[in-house]
Amino acid sequence: MKKVVKFGGSSLADAKQFQKVRDIIQADDTRVYVVPSAPGKRNDSDIKVTDLLYECYEHAVAGQNFYEPFLAVKDRYNEIIQGLGLNLSLAEAFDAIENKLIHEPEKDYTASRGEYLNGLVMANFLGYEFIDATEVIFFDEAGNFDEAKTNSILSQRLEACAHAVIPGFYGMDSNGKIKTFSRGGSDITGSIVAAACRAGVYENWTDVSGLLMADPHIISNPAVIKNITYKELRELAYMGASVMHEDAIFPVKKAGIPINIRNTNKPEDPGTWIVENTARRSKYTITGIAGRKNFCSIIISKDLMHSQPDFYRKVVQCFEENNIPLEHLPSGIDTMTVIVHENKFIEHEQDVLSRIAKFVKPESLEVESGISLIAVVGRSMKSQTGTAAKIFSALADARINVRMIDQGASELNIIVGVLNEDFERAIRSIYHVFVEKQQNYTKHT
Repeated sequence: MKKVVKFGGSSLADAKQFQKVRDIIQADDTRVYVVPSAPGKRNDSDIKVTDLLYECYEHAVAGQNFYEPFLAVKDRYNEIIQGLGLNLSLAEAFDAIENKLIHEPEKDYTASRGEYLNGLVMANFLGYEFIDATEVIFFDEAGNFDEAKTNSILSQRLEACAHAVIPGFYGMDSNGKIKTFSRGGSDITGSIVAAACRAGVYENWTDVSGLLMADPHIISNPAVIKNITYKELRELAYMGASVMHEDAIFPVKKAGIPINIRNTNKPEDPGTWIVENTARRSKYTITGIAGRKNFCSIIISKDLMHSQPDFYRKVVQCFEENNIPLEHLPSGIDTMTVIVHENKFIEHEQDVLSRIAKFVKPESLEVESGISLIAVVGRSMKSQTGTAAKIFSALADARINVRMIDQGASELNIIVGVLNEDFERAIRSIYHVFVEKQQNYTKHT
């Protein structure tokens, strides 16, 4: 069984972290393909290498001197190389980057150099083959990831080498230029590599011991999720949970490869397993809680609206024509509520409302801003009676008014809307009922 291991920026911030990574890789001889990110922060006041490179680019395109941030980039890599005692010089690579910034600055090229340089260092440190992502990761003419071409070329390349380092975050577009994924895109590269080599496991190493059941900025020391399905992960990620890059799920999900989130600083911890399906049950009814602030609700009321076959289509069209994506559409017999992002709605607010008034002639039209959406997600919820009642009871006990309720057809999640000012309290109250009470019960039995 082959394993693909991806290491995040915090795992590769300095020479000491590189040594931890080497120990992890050498502890399991099935860990054969390594995907590194660019060096992250060494401490809270530090700057990520990718951010320094973006700063270089901004200075270059403005015709300003970029040498201060560029010198900081060079110092970071030279410090790592010296700390590892490597006989490696990146002078030629630095010269190429500098020349590009002077004569033809390109944002994606500049941003990608953090992973490229770290890949060179990692390959030298491990004694592995270096495979530049531009040779094996491709984008089509529309700028979308070219799965067929990438999988064909990358799988052949990996079959020909026993061990390799493939830098994350970037690839080659149809014009022969470097193109990056969105920030956090090294997760995607790792997933692509895992699918191409038909890995048994895709290990994603970071600075936490797995996915957390709630935002640690809201809940102190939240429980770790031991097992989660791809569907649950998608729900939590969409609602703002800080997890893997969303697009990193698809290549491994399609190939049936599980993901294991691990902690570089605590490699003995089992982390979180992300799988297609599992018979493993959590000791908690829910898998996790996540949410986002700043939504608007538009409540449209009209008697017998359900008897008008085109009513809903006309309403949706009013938002579509203003390029406003819809988040949720909870409805009743004579009411329809549209939930949208506040920042996307405000700019076109009056046009949308006037169109709704014109096309469907509602009896009333109400708009409320400052709404937060909270998703309570869990595959076990559908087999447990009273889950929704516990959520609403928890919110009622905290004196929080629920502005919206929506449940997916899969019964995988329940979404509630509350005011922005109640957001953190709402998450704490739900977490207390489903997790802390269970923890306290277990502790005393």
